[in-house]
Amino acid sequence: MSNTPPPPTAGLDTTAVIDWYGDTARDLPWRRAGVTAWQVLMSEIMLQQTPVVRVTPIWLDWVQRWPVPSAMAASTAGEVLRAWGKLGYPRRAMRLHECARMLAERYGDEVPTDVDTLLTLPGIGDYTARAVACFAYGQRVAVVDTNVRRVVARAVHGRAEAGNPSNRRDLADVGALLPSRRARAATFSAALMELGAVVCTARTPRCDACPLPRCAWREAGHPSATGPKRAAQRYEGTDRQARGRLLDVLRGATGPVERPRLDLAWPQDPGQRDRALDSLLTDGLIEQTADGLFALAGEGLS
Repeated sequence: MSNTPPPPTAGLDTTAVIDWYGDTARDLPWRRAGVTAWQVLMSEIMLQQTPVVRVTPIWLDWVQRWPVPSAMAASTAGEVLRAWGKLGYPRRAMRLHECARMLAERYGDEVPTDVDTLLTLPGIGDYTARAVACFAYGQRVAVVDTNVRRVVARAVHGRAEAGNPSNRRDLADVGALLPSRRARAATFSAALMELGAVVCTARTPRCDACPLPRCAWREAGHPSATGPKRAAQRYEGTDRQARGRLLDVLRGATGPVERPRLDLAWPQDPGQRDRALDSLLTDGLIEQTADGLFALAGEGLS
């Protein structure tokens, strides 16, 4: 039997990535043994556009508080929003609460194993469905996030940036890299994502720490991105910040509050405050009582 290692697949050495991951992977709590698919699903929802360091303590608290979907379904949407704290994009918490109710009512408190069924759940998009199928159940499916797209763009295609997302193209690119064995493919998916998160980063890639013996971008001399640079998203003074301030008031209240308390949370721009309040009502994150008070979703009658 030959001891010669297999050649890199499609320009990327999967064995090198998997071995590196086995030696250096971060000890993230949702990667540990005994974590359920529901708990993996919670982590994936929380981690969208949110750093690991902010997610970890809240995820640990949620695992204890809502270990199964029916436990969360028994809570009000307002309780879930309050526990969400400052993770940002609170509509994710609302969708997760809706998802918990569906899992409890239709799926016997179990998270489906296949991508197509996962996609029918509230708030579950293509990335999350694939991530849960892969990381919770070890399915051999391509999982593509921003980090994965960047690694593939550099190592395989020799580009500094991945460009605009294309679900069909991106899934084909990553699918071509997956090892044939199911368990190995799932490990590789986690490893590729980890590589983009901690080594092949967007602004300061650590090429000296990269496990890949060959990288098309490195061999091309690290050419710069050719397209216009994306402007960094600001937060100060935005409608998002105004919405967050209004939600903070309601999260800290023990019951419905009067409008003047909300007005004090964002006094600098009454028009923007009104717009933020209307959007929170439209999104179902808050509700207004019959006597004109405001409360988190599901708490207007308490």
